[in-house]
Amino acid sequence: MVSLPFSDHCEPLFDSAEELDFVVNFLQAEMEHQDWKYLEIRPIKERFDRKGQKAGFRPANLFYLHRLDLRPTLEKIFQSLHKDSAQRRIRRAERAGISFECGRSEELLKDLYDLLVLTRGRHNLPPQPYVWFRNLVDCMGDALEMRVTYKGALPIAALLTLRFRNTIYYKYGCSNSEFHNLGAMPALLWRTIQESKAAGSEDFDLGRTESQNKGLIAFKNHWVREHTRLVYWRYPCPDSLVLGEDWKLRILKRAFACMPKRLLAVTGRLVYRHIG
Repeated sequence: MVSLPFSDHCEPLFDSAEELDFVVNFLQAEMEHQDWKYLEIRPIKERFDRKGQKAGFRPANLFYLHRLDLRPTLEKIFQSLHKDSAQRRIRRAERAGISFECGRSEELLKDLYDLLVLTRGRHNLPPQPYVWFRNLVDCMGDALEMRVTYKGALPIAALLTLRFRNTIYYKYGCSNSEFHNLGAMPALLWRTIQESKAAGSEDFDLGRTESQNKGLIAFKNHWVREHTRLVYWRYPCPDSLVLGEDWKLRILKRAFACMPKRLLAVTGRLVYRHIG
């Protein structure tokens, strides 16, 4: 059984209910012989629900998934966006005269990472280590793109996307909150949509959002009117984990909120592999 690390969702591949039963039963038996804490399945489609419950799986986490269909014309896509929070902010950015850069250079990576440190600090979380992004750029090659917006020479918003076949995956977004009034992030998303569609992509995956993160859900709803439920199924799953944020992470967030930003970045390099 193979899965990709840090995947928001990964649909089980099977041709029949009998095949799924066989794989699930095999994995559950293997847990008795291997040092596994649990099995987790992250399907998009709801066809696993009934089978999973019968096999002893239980909902462990609830997320919302936003995916934008890129097959309509750009005009129709733009008209589907929220008028105030997307369309007007995109036009405001155009009037503000911000510039865009796209690529995989070390300079873009450094600008993106500086903005990431600011953004993670606002959320009381340590940033992922710089080496993680460096390795990601090296390993993904031209399937990865970084886009950064500038006001003059100052980077003010950035995002990182991955591409697989006809789908673009939004993986990281960050910004300088002092320049949110310029609409840099909406403009950056719209530029990504335009360039992705021109390159032949048909789907823009904005990724998962924790069910408790009302602000991010509202932001993504401005781009995708109808989101879908994304349930993670786990076996075995104690009651304390059902559809709830990890209590250890909540405690850590309180501690991180008291840290200076520089110390927060150092903490990310030391402990990120342990906190996800």
